[in-house]
Amino acid sequence: MIKILEPGLLTTIQDGGRSGQLRYGIPPSGPMDRRALIIANRLVGNADTAAALECAYMGPRFDVAHPCAIAVTGAPAPVTVNREPVPAWTTVVLKAGDQVRVGVPKSGVFSYVAFAGGIDVPMVLGSRATYAKGRLGGLGGRALRAGDVLQLGPATGAPRRRTVDRRHVPDFDSEPEIRVVLGPQSDRFTDEGVAALLGGPYEMLPQSDRMGARLRGPRITHARGHDIISDGIPLGGIQVPGDGQPIVLLVDRQSTGGYTKIATVCSIDIGRIGQVKPGKRLTFRAIEVAEAHRLLREDAQSLAGAVREGNEEP
Repeated sequence: MIKILEPGLLTTIQDGGRSGQLRYGIPPSGPMDRRALIIANRLVGNADTAAALECAYMGPRFDVAHPCAIAVTGAPAPVTVNREPVPAWTTVVLKAGDQVRVGVPKSGVFSYVAFAGGIDVPMVLGSRATYAKGRLGGLGGRALRAGDVLQLGPATGAPRRRTVDRRHVPDFDSEPEIRVVLGPQSDRFTDEGVAALLGGPYEMLPQSDRMGARLRGPRITHARGHDIISDGIPLGGIQVPGDGQPIVLLVDRQSTGGYTKIATVCSIDIGRIGQVKPGKRLTFRAIEVAEAHRLLREDAQSLAGAVREGNEEP
């Protein structure tokens, strides 16, 4: 059992996401940085899609009523147990009564706290993920509050020492290059407009959230107006309204939209966009679908080797 003493700025319960419901207007939700969530879960022996905490800008302070193992990944926030620092990106075993604090990351936005056994809240439409705007999933469909109590599922076996190869820990300080595939309506933009998108850079705006990343940079010009008949919006679709400033649609996106979409962010780079703080910049680079598929396969192979497991208890 976990008791939340301080919730942080915006801490929600997220799992692998709510698939198959977008047709009804319900987004998948799930983690903004899927890779970080998967690694956190693997560090504590969970399934990749187990429910964990996603912490935006500042993490929570909580205590545990029973022994358990946790792991903190994502944006590099300081982590303490009973006020003593402990490492992120590794398995940490807690005793009953231990108190954990996840602080403010020095870079990036989203940190993840996974617990052995996963967070046990009711499934809603096949997922435990929080969709706060729709008040679905998680704990009452909302961000955590002080005094909340979370139950954990049963852990699979005794905790084992697991760490992450440092080559697999992202550099959250750098200005990321985001890979995109042009389309589905790139023909509705001028050549100069496409060049502006790929020339950049674009600054992340503070109005960004889990629904979409709002960017400011070179104006993207339309060839035949910015409105179309509303159609489906994929994860990472880049809408360009009449002001010529792109919006990247993310995990809590709407199901359809009537703005032209100049490009779609490759799935492996969605997490990189989510980790860009307001005021920081990013650039875009266009690739072909075949290259996007190759990069996806390489990313899966890389992820398979990210967590090192030992035989002894931590």
